Amino acid sequence: MDILNIPDKPVSRLQTIARYALGFMLMLAGTSHLTFARKDFQAQVPDWVPLSKDLTVVLSGILEISLGASLAFWVKKRVFWGWFAAIFFILIFPGNISQLENHRDAFGLDNDTRRAVRLLFQPVLIAWALWSTGAWAARKLLAK
Repeated sequence: MDILNIPDKPVSRLQTIARYALGFMLMLAGTSHLTFARKDFQAQVPDWVPLSKDLTVVLSGILEISLGASLAFWVKKRVFWGWFAAIFFILIFPGNISQLENHRDAFGLDNDTRRAVRLLFQPVLIAWALWSTGAWAARKLLAK
């Protein structure tokens, strides 16, 4: 079975609330990529990314808004969007590492301790995406 056709099984009310919260958080973060936090996000773009830092931030902001809206409103493909969000959080993790390695201040992270502590939250976001959408519970269906 492929990831696009995994059936969405019922989830708890708490999971649904958590999915909405994650979706709206992503939409806000994506909007901030395009507006008030644009420079801060540029500080996270690793130097090895082949696009300009600004274009990378704009494209990731558009993707984040789209992903957040999909998590919040595209209920019938909830499991797919949960896996997509988890992969997204994995793919942007090098930006957080880059911010630490290059000692770049952004988002109030003005020392390496704060930047390092932030790295610990990426697995939380991955788990949040997988749990709130029922994607983790549906993982067994992928093996079939």
